[in-house]
Amino acid sequence: MNTQEIPAADPAAVERIVTAALAEDAPWGDLTSTALIPAEAHGTAQLTAREAGVFCGSQVLEAAFRATSAETRVALRVRDGEAFDAGAVLAKISGPSRAILTAERVALNLAQRLSGIATVTAAFVAETRGTSARITDTRKTTPGLRILERHAVRCGGGFNHRFSLSDAVMAKDNHLALLGTGEELSRALRRARAQLPHTVHFEVEVDRLDQIEAVLAGGADTVLLDNFTPAQLSRAVELIGGRALTEASGNVRLDTVAAIAATGVDLISAGALTHSVRALDLGLDMADPR
Repeated sequence: MNTQEIPAADPAAVERIVTAALAEDAPWGDLTSTALIPAEAHGTAQLTAREAGVFCGSQVLEAAFRATSAETRVALRVRDGEAFDAGAVLAKISGPSRAILTAERVALNLAQRLSGIATVTAAFVAETRGTSARITDTRKTTPGLRILERHAVRCGGGFNHRFSLSDAVMAKDNHLALLGTGEELSRALRRARAQLPHTVHFEVEVDRLDQIEAVLAGGADTVLLDNFTPAQLSRAVELIGGRALTEASGNVRLDTVAAIAATGVDLISAGALTHSVRALDLGLDMADPR
């Protein structure tokens, strides 16, 4: 469970995502609910956890149900970042029955995915407890949902890497293949640094120990250690000696992350937090009006 204050995702971005999802799901309205449910009918639904996890989705739930009717009310029983058990009631939704039914799938799809990310992130964070390593996300996110998925990582106790290609310089293997090695690479990095504001963060990926000195000579703020073994990571941390931040990436799984964290790296980036996470099993059930 993440007990830290978690900043909300940008409300305007959440609204855009939810609006687009509802337009996709009900482009000409909800034919079934309109045909079968009286317009004046009001009802109540419960969002219930069918398995334990960590919650993320307060904003998308409120935005989805508000979008289909301003009369709909969402009463949350858990906060983003809070752990819950199977069977827990996470929220109660009340309002026009048609509106609740129309928003149901979009609200569930998003809340289930985000809670799945928060839950997996919390498991990774738990494995690194007692070390100084921070678990971070990557750009391996669902197109269009990055802002929500990054928020979910924070709800699980993780941290965010750069948001986009516009935020920092991050030279990876394909960049380095074009830049050369050794002093040639160092010069290229220094030239780039001279052209950009001093506040721009420089990160450079290496996949061998003998690449580290050239990267440091080029002025890297962070050295990304790609697919290093724990023994190699420990040696890299020793070689770098605090001259730059160290980030481990590649082959980061729940069963490997503790050994990676124990090497003394500062950051551990894991695409698994977002690219292949399983949606958590949450259910929305309408109360019987009788």
